Amino acid sequence: MTTHFDATTMLSSRGASADEGAIIRMSQRTRELRAKGRDVVALTLGEPDFDTPKNIRDAATRAMDQGHTHYAPVAGIPELREAIAQKLQAENGLAYQASNIVLANGAKQAINNAILSIIGPGDEVIIPAPFWLSYEASVRFAGGTPVILPATVEEGYKVPAARIAAALTERSKLLIINSPSNPSGAVWSRAELESVAKVIASHPRLMVMSDEIYEYIVFDGAFTSFGALPGMLERTITLNGFSKGFAMTGWRLGYAAAPEPVAKAMARMQSIISAGANAFVQHAAIEALNGQRDDVRLMRETYRGRRDNVLAALATMKGVRIGAIPATFYAFPDVSGALGRKAGNHVVNTTEELCDWLLEEHGVATVPGSAFGVPQSIRLSFATGDAALEKALKRLEAAFAALH
Repeated sequence: MTTHFDATTMLSSRGASADEGAIIRMSQRTRELRAKGRDVVALTLGEPDFDTPKNIRDAATRAMDQGHTHYAPVAGIPELREAIAQKLQAENGLAYQASNIVLANGAKQAINNAILSIIGPGDEVIIPAPFWLSYEASVRFAGGTPVILPATVEEGYKVPAARIAAALTERSKLLIINSPSNPSGAVWSRAELESVAKVIASHPRLMVMSDEIYEYIVFDGAFTSFGALPGMLERTITLNGFSKGFAMTGWRLGYAAAPEPVAKAMARMQSIISAGANAFVQHAAIEALNGQRDDVRLMRETYRGRRDNVLAALATMKGVRIGAIPATFYAFPDVSGALGRKAGNHVVNTTEELCDWLLEEHGVATVPGSAFGVPQSIRLSFATGDAALEKALKRLEAAFAALH
């Protein structure tokens, strides 16, 4: 006799609760509608719409031709670790050595390496909101407790240092700062970061994970690395990667720089979960860091023009509030003024319902702000073609005008 077997009963609580995320859900629904012949403009994915610059692609080809197609060291090839250390010193004022650098298969893995290396059950992690959705999931995966601190559009989506200080307890172990920010495009000023640094310095064991992956897409003001502030280097894990600034999303290469004990722990964590990042991609990354940056500047200026168009359009839309967007290719408007209104005979009460309605009825895919810890907002990515973006903005204007 053969007994019935149900594989769902085999899932751990971790496996059963893993969420594909709002971005993936909206992207999948977009693909389904397009497969049915619907004209949908997707403003969901944070992926540059540019190809990787040719000098970087050529460097990868040369690396393959030279035989760099085998396993790489878990922490990264020495040449790239040294190039990153030099970059961080020259561009960011961070006195890291190559031994402080750990390469990873994308910045997301670098983030998980860091969190898994220092966070365990009972540890609290302060996460200012809005936040990139993987932060909270990664903390929970490690057994830690996320402490979410929301900020408003009037605050520039930046949590004041006093509010961070008030949230700290003896169990606080990590503060996550993402500047420039996904999803809001906010950039923390040096003065704001200095205020936070004073809070950090007053706590006996608190560290900061500073996610700086959008540093090359800053339009207004200056960018400051948190670890460059006095006394903060030994308390900081600096996260970065090549996907956004260099349009290398599919190459899957990120890195972390940290105090050496933490860096060694991250390398051990990565050796368990995967292995060293792709060898020839690492050689191409050296060219990205040391080669010409004309394409990087061109991409940034293109995003700047789109930012200006998006801001101008959103400012005229009914029920929408938007602040400055000094960086990145995202807009995160507050749409609370549109909630509770009717779309036809249906009342739109949440941003999830709003995003579904915008997609189904108006052909624009966006992401609800609840995925980023701020349920009254939605995220728009303008890393898309200019014509598609113009079409999407016109559709959004008509959609918000139709709510009554």
